[in-house]
Amino acid sequence: MEKRLFTSECVTNGHPDKVADTVSDAILDACLAQDPGSRVACETMVTTDLCVICGEITTKAVVDYEAVAREAIRSIGYTHEGDGFHADTCQVICKIHTQSADIALGTNDEVGGAGDQGMMFGGACNETPELMPLPAAISRALVNRLTECIASNPELRPDGKTQTSVEYDENDKVVGIDTVVVSVQHSVEFPVEELRGYIREQVIAPVLASYGFNIDDVSHIYINPTGNFVIGGPNGDTGLTGRKIIVDTYGGYFSHGGGAFSGKDPTKVDRSGAYMARYMAKNLVAAGLAEKVQVQLAYAIGVAEPVSVRVDSYGTGTISEEKMTELLRKTCDLTPAGIIRKLELRNPIYCATAMHGHFGVANHPWERTDLADELKMLAKNI
Repeated sequence: MEKRLFTSECVTNGHPDKVADTVSDAILDACLAQDPGSRVACETMVTTDLCVICGEITTKAVVDYEAVAREAIRSIGYTHEGDGFHADTCQVICKIHTQSADIALGTNDEVGGAGDQGMMFGGACNETPELMPLPAAISRALVNRLTECIASNPELRPDGKTQTSVEYDENDKVVGIDTVVVSVQHSVEFPVEELRGYIREQVIAPVLASYGFNIDDVSHIYINPTGNFVIGGPNGDTGLTGRKIIVDTYGGYFSHGGGAFSGKDPTKVDRSGAYMARYMAKNLVAAGLAEKVQVQLAYAIGVAEPVSVRVDSYGTGTISEEKMTELLRKTCDLTPAGIIRKLELRNPIYCATAMHGHFGVANHPWERTDLADELKMLAKNI
C-alpha cells in the first residue's frame, strides 16, 4: 500500500521572514506596553544590512522604533561580524503614519466592529499533548530546540528550517515518522559532517523521544542536505512580515483564511479571530466532544458579531457539528471586544509569538482549556 504522508515545516526566528515578524511584533508590544489602546499595523522588510519599517500606527505611546528594531534583531542573535546583517550596524528606515480615519470609524471602542472583513480558522486534534497536528508539533519542537542550540553554540547562526513527514494509516491514525529535515546556518569553521552529527544527537533525537519516537526508526533524515549553509538570514534572502502564515498556524493540516498575524493589534480579526478559533477548537477536543475539530469564523469590517461560525469535526464528533456550534455561540463572546477581553489581548505578548510560535505554546491565553468542563456539561443537556 502507498504510504499516506503529511508534511509540515517550521523556521527559526532567525529566518529572514521571522526576523521581519519579530521586529513588527516588538514594535506592537512597545506600543501596547505604554498605550493598550494602540492601533498598529506594522510591516517590516529586512535584507543585507537593511531593515525597513512601514505601516499605520495610532498611539499615545512614545516609541523609538529604530531602537526597538535593533533590540529585536539583537535578541535573535544577529551580532556576528561579517555575516551581512548586524543589530548594531544595519541601516534602519522608518516610514510610519497613522491609521485611516475611515477604518477607525467602524472599529473604535464605542462601535467595536471588526477591523477588516475576512475568515479565520482554528484547529485542534488529539495527536499530541498540546492538541496540535503531529507534523506541525514536531517541526515546531525541532525549531525550538534548534534555537536553544544556536544560543549556546558559537558555531551556529540564527537562520534555520525544519520539516517533518508523518505517516498515517487509512483511518488517519499516526503510524510513524517517515522523514525529518533540518537545515541550519553555521560558521565557516564548523565542518558539515561534524554539524550533522551534532544536530542528529542534540536536536532530532531528543525531540523525537519527547513525542515517543526513536530516531533509528525514521526512514529518512536530511541535515543541511546541500552541504554548507554559511550565507543566511537577511543577507541570504529578503524577509517580509506575514510570509510564513502556514508555519504560524498548523503546517497546512487545517485551513487558513489568508491573513497574517504579526504587527497587527488585536482589533485586527485576522489575528484575534484566529486565536479565538484555536481556543474554541482546542476546548472542544479537550472536552472529548471530538478527536479533531476545525472552527471557522468570518467577519465584516465595522460589524461586531461574526457573519458566520462553522465547526467541522471530520466525522469524529460525539455530538453534531450544529450542536457544537450552538455551544460555542452560547459560551463565547465572539465580538472583537469580547475576544480581546477573554484572551487578554491588550497586553504586550506578541513578540514571543513571532519568535516561538502562535499555537501549541502553553503560555498563550488562547491555549487554555478552561472552557472544556463547561462544554462537556452543556453537551450532556443538549
